[in-house]
Amino acid sequence: MTSTDAGQDVRAVLDRLYAAWADHDADAFAALYTEDATVVMPGVLNDGREEIRAYIKAGFEGPLKGSRPLDEPRRIRFPRPGTAVVVSEAGILLPGESQVPADRWRRATWVLVRDPADGAWAITSYHNAAV
Repeated sequence: MTSTDAGQDVRAVLDRLYAAWADHDADAFAALYTEDATVVMPGVLNDGREEIRAYIKAGFEGPLKGSRPLDEPRRIRFPRPGTAVVVSEAGILLPGESQVPADRWRRATWVLVRDPADGAWAITSYHNAAV
């Protein structure tokens, strides 16, 4: 597998994540994370896929209802075989918004790992911080 192919595969995982968000499908969203994944955001620590699923489900039913993410990967690198690090600019559009307010833009770091058994990529860590 070339780094170009791997980069496309990693982007495809993120595209599926955004599609799950657009559908407000917490199960499909969480399924893209490893069982032991972590999500760290200001004031939030989700430890494991189930916590991630519960957190995003509550968001989809509450403050994130009708929202959609904007996320533009700026860099994808492969520090070692089977590991990808993605740095992106991210924001959330709430219903009725056409632009993400400046105070809601984030820099995000995603770490994905490839399962040696089937070659599938999954998110094992996500972190974001204010720009």
